[in-house]
Amino acid sequence: MSNPPTATHPSALHEDASQRTSLGKKLTWRILPILFICYVFSYIDRANIGMAQLQMKQTLPFSDLSYSIGASLFFVGYLLFEVPSNLMLQKSGARKTLIRILICWGAASAGMMFVRSEATFYGLRFLVGAFEAGFFPGVVLYLTYWFPSQRRGSIISAFLMAPSVALIAMPPAAGAIMRGMNGVAGLHGWQWLFVLSGVPASLLSIVVYFFLVDRPEQAKWLTAAEKAALAHELDTERKFVSNANHGSYGAMLRDPKIYALSLVYFLFIGSVYAMLFWMPSLVRSWGIADLFWVGIYSALPSVCGIVGMGLIGRSSDRLGERRWHFALATVLAGLGLAVTAVVKGTFVPSLIGLCVMMVGVMALTPLFFTIVSEYLPKKTAAAGIALVSSLGNLGAASMPPAVIWVNGKTGGPYTSLMLLTATFVLSGIVLLVAVRRNR
Repeated sequence: MSNPPTATHPSALHEDASQRTSLGKKLTWRILPILFICYVFSYIDRANIGMAQLQMKQTLPFSDLSYSIGASLFFVGYLLFEVPSNLMLQKSGARKTLIRILICWGAASAGMMFVRSEATFYGLRFLVGAFEAGFFPGVVLYLTYWFPSQRRGSIISAFLMAPSVALIAMPPAAGAIMRGMNGVAGLHGWQWLFVLSGVPASLLSIVVYFFLVDRPEQAKWLTAAEKAALAHELDTERKFVSNANHGSYGAMLRDPKIYALSLVYFLFIGSVYAMLFWMPSLVRSWGIADLFWVGIYSALPSVCGIVGMGLIGRSSDRLGERRWHFALATVLAGLGLAVTAVVKGTFVPSLIGLCVMMVGVMALTPLFFTIVSEYLPKKTAAAGIALVSSLGNLGAASMPPAVIWVNGKTGGPYTSLMLLTATFVLSGIVLLVAVRRNR
């Protein structure tokens, strides 16, 4: 006769939860700060063109359309090299891949100081995108090796506060550099901006070499018991959205939801980058002439974005819900833009509208890629994350020139703002239809 099952003692459950929390903190503080700082410079190097072009226009004969095309070519390079880079990460390891990415993108970004013609400008922006292509999807994949889905939403949210930090620090710092270093060593301020934002990225490759390893089993700073506990957590992780059963890359490529997710990313990330590229010019159109204060006012919405990202991300993890949190964030982003469009350049309400927008915007990407990482099985996660990201980034490549074109046709930014409002809200609707909650 078999013995009846016995209940686990409450003290054992408490001890187990305490150990998981302690292990989670240990992993977070070892891995996340390095990746966070790298992503800060990644975002600075892709977004600094928005500030630099304010001064470049005074020394280089480029049109607004030329600058928007250059901003878009970054994402063409990104599209072409994102999937190969992530597959290389899976094959050769995260540390080698990240070191290569950091050295090359830092050098290409610093090389922007040599721009003299549109052809050079376009070529270097393409190279920055091509070299940086694997960083973001590679980090999302890398985090799945270390953090189970129950904590991954908060971890990705914390990692994705890096763009907010970059967007807070970069505009005023860029304004100060362009104003204060203009003429130093015979260089324009915008040239110093590219040097001082590109070189640190290459230097960070040294930090990655000494402090990161590819997988938990290689981490000398984890005990055998911690490695076993982490492996068990990852093997038994709970998913909060319905997940795919791709047995091969071919099956993944035939999955319509992959393309629906790519469309979601296309819609919202295109709108995000249109606003990031355009925001300094929009702020300047309110009558703000000094570059430093243009930077300050461009940064304020990102402060609100950090707060919103933290609150929405924690709520999503606590409630075990992703889809409706994402939809709420798209509504906030659209609402903020609609307010900015309606008030038509009135300073205070326009700035408040941008702050509301950024609360939604900063929550979108961590929620979205948490959903993507939970939907994809481990076998196809590397290619799947990169494919969704690369196809979606076509939105970031196409939306800035589209906004410039619409502005030129309508004689102002307000029609564009309403169109971007619609794309934010539409992205939320598509995700709700395409992805179902896990039962």
